[in-house]
Amino acid sequence: MTDELWRKSAHELAALIRARTVSSREVVSSHLERIDAVNPRVNAVTVTLAESALAAADQADASEPMGPLHGVPFTIKENIDCLGSATTNGLQVFADAMPAADAPVVARMKAAGAIALARTNLPELGLRITTDNPLRGRTLNPWDMTRTAGGSSGGEAVSLATGMSPIGLGNDVGGSLRNPAYCCGITSLKPTTGRIPMVTSIPMAAQPNAFRLMCVEGAMARSVADLQIAYGVLAGWHPQDPYSVPAPLEGPAVERKAALVTDMPDSPLPAATVAAIHQAGAHLQAAGWQVEEVAAPELGAVNDIWSRVLGADISNMLSLLEPIMSEASVAMLRQFLAELDTSPMSGTEVYCERDRLAVLWSAFLQQYPLVIGPTWADLPFLHDADLDPHSGVETFRRRLQFITPGNLLGLPAVALPMGVADGLPTGVQLYAERWREDVCLAAAGVIEERVGQVTPIDPVFQ
Repeated sequence: MTDELWRKSAHELAALIRARTVSSREVVSSHLERIDAVNPRVNAVTVTLAESALAAADQADASEPMGPLHGVPFTIKENIDCLGSATTNGLQVFADAMPAADAPVVARMKAAGAIALARTNLPELGLRITTDNPLRGRTLNPWDMTRTAGGSSGGEAVSLATGMSPIGLGNDVGGSLRNPAYCCGITSLKPTTGRIPMVTSIPMAAQPNAFRLMCVEGAMARSVADLQIAYGVLAGWHPQDPYSVPAPLEGPAVERKAALVTDMPDSPLPAATVAAIHQAGAHLQAAGWQVEEVAAPELGAVNDIWSRVLGADISNMLSLLEPIMSEASVAMLRQFLAELDTSPMSGTEVYCERDRLAVLWSAFLQQYPLVIGPTWADLPFLHDADLDPHSGVETFRRRLQFITPGNLLGLPAVALPMGVADGLPTGVQLYAERWREDVCLAAAGVIEERVGQVTPIDPVFQ
């Protein structure tokens, strides 16, 4: 049985450890062995914390269960502070940047009994939707080694998809929790902005407006049940994050009415994605939901304002980024800025437009408490297609057409796998109103119960 422990979800492992059917040391050892066997092929894990993880496992085995994840290992993206390992952000300049304290999300996982197992890869400063950097190298998609694993939490997604980790931590300013979940066939929760605190102990410049408005920490896993546990563990106000909010984890009952969105402003969806959206709707309908295919409000404007908000801060920071990032990544950022809509809008006008769109979407979500659409609006792209000087910006903007509402408007979202089509995982994204993660998770659980899970897998070689 211990040889197969890496296949199990976090909540299954927690139950086995709690019942003392297996030990935490056996669970941690199983995952360390899986990392040794698989990671050389995919390069998702950057650093293992084997010594401290095994010591923590022994301590867990010698004590009474202290939380819902007692004795369960977890992995951590390398831009989140974890004591004893560098917060590299995928940059050589931060290769030895050791944090003074655990980030709140790491501390809360540990307080719930979880054990830090390893760090995972990301692109430079998390500013690409693929996972590659000069410090750690490229992370490969276990479904198709020629295609992106997604980003920026791509190392985390691959670690989960291949059984190297049962649950992990990432973050998201432009789909970075959801992009790799879609590419790798796992699930993730992008929370409402302010739901889960973001804090770093690494001395850095103040967070730009775009990150404070749009970036969140969140959980990644292979099952919705694990996301539900992590949601309860991670959420809540923190004194070092002035934007964090002590909001209730659940709200009042909503009308079981879902909107299906298959119409994108810039390009048609792949047939497999449309089929996945309809399949998700059919499963909800069978469970008593009313389902209707509708157009989402002003998606083109949402994408434009998201680009302007992010672009303004990238423009302001570019002189600081040029000396520490690779030439290829800087060139991509320059191309992104060059292709922004040139019609003049002041900063005040941009944020007023953002607020107008937020109100518009809130009205939409009053009518349809759940919205189901694509995660990515196209298939995972071939390596470095996002760096192409002619088509790179179009490559990522086309895919993020339904990602950006979550970030610009602060909405919670679950990325959910829906099966496999032509050798690649396919999936959907579920949105709800701000502070209603419970609606996303409940609906995702209904769908997952009928669809099942597609990971963990062994890497596929063409």
